[in-house]
Amino acid sequence: MKIAAIDIGSNALRLLISHVHHVNGRPVFKKATLIRLPVRLGEDVFLTGKISKHKAKLLEKSIMAYKEIMDVYEVKHFRACATSAMREAENKEEIIEKILKKTGIQIEVLSGIEEARAIFANQWKETLEPNKVYLYVDVGGGSTELTLFANHQAIASESFKIGTIRLLYDHVLKNEWMRMKQWLHQNTKELKNITAIGSGGNINKLYKLAEIKSSKPISFDKLKDLEKFLTKYTYEDRIKILGLNPDRADVIIPACKIYLTVMKWAGCKKMIVPQIGLSDGLIRLQYQAILNES
Repeated sequence: MKIAAIDIGSNALRLLISHVHHVNGRPVFKKATLIRLPVRLGEDVFLTGKISKHKAKLLEKSIMAYKEIMDVYEVKHFRACATSAMREAENKEEIIEKILKKTGIQIEVLSGIEEARAIFANQWKETLEPNKVYLYVDVGGGSTELTLFANHQAIASESFKIGTIRLLYDHVLKNEWMRMKQWLHQNTKELKNITAIGSGGNINKLYKLAEIKSSKPISFDKLKDLEKFLTKYTYEDRIKILGLNPDRADVIIPACKIYLTVMKWAGCKKMIVPQIGLSDGLIRLQYQAILNES
């Protein structure tokens, strides 16, 4: 079985196609391809409130290209979901309708909580220790989703309009930072030894730059050192010397700031980086929906 997911984020679009096999009665998801396109919808939305004609055209072309690739892979089951930038775009309905007519692909706009739930569908949560508390931190271009886990259950969850693209263009309101700080204080004040779990393209790249042994957590101090290391380089040198993609080189430092701020306010000394994201969760939710229908 082949299942696909299209993740329409504020910074980039991703198409993930996975093969699903069964081993000892359990599903095993193996990536067939992952294609990332740096459309950066948030660049428009967080500055003007709308998706421009240029970005809308890029989005349409991207979805059409993804459709062709899914056809080649003979994908029968897929979901296309958009997050923060599309949530806030004043002209989202007309863009979604136009893309549906041109490509036949229906885009779902997820709320912040729905986005978090989709990521929870990933298998990593089954490996968490039931007697420990975890803070899930997903940093995107337009928003940050925070969820507290205890005994394999989400006990509190909230979405904040704090993202790398917003921060890059100085469009994060001071009140939103305060709201996040208050939420963390209120929900973690009686908890100790909280371990953070990070997701998003930036934390995955930071984890690789840290050269940490696979499956080992990254410490707050190591992440702080990485932030200092990255700020020594210009934007151009982050591309030329460190080998970062242009649309990663400018947002990776804002991402560092968000992760470090959350960890500091929650008292987290380390972060697990399972290197999964929304598209992985959408694949698993789609698989479960297929099972329920059969």
